[in-house]
Amino acid sequence: MKYSFFLVLLIAVACGKPLPVLDSIDLDAWKRDRQACQGLRTRDIEVLKSQRAKLTSLTEMDIVKLLGKPDQTELYKRNQKFYYYFLEPSAECPGGSSTAQRLTVRFNAVGLAKEIVFE
Repeated sequence: MKYSFFLVLLIAVACGKPLPVLDSIDLDAWKRDRQACQGLRTRDIEVLKSQRAKLTSLTEMDIVKLLGKPDQTELYKRNQKFYYYFLEPSAECPGGSSTAQRLTVRFNAVGLAKEIVFE
């Protein structure tokens, strides 16, 4: 009986859905370009906009695996969380802007991406 529980648990974990593939985006370069200071993320804006539906309903950990650690995070009321990824050089970069475009991922209280916004 004890072993059947672990077998079911192992199967459930092993059958998780795979991460989506973001076509035509160099995710290694994306992850290296923190705060978009190198300008590598700028070339992926339109491609990412066309594939935003692939990011919806992913968990926080899946988003981090796919896009890397967010440039900024925000905790909001009712256990909502926001991850921000700059698409243009942020104010943290030499010559960057405080109004730089960014990708915002809003997570609901259970940790699923509910909204993907380009600001």
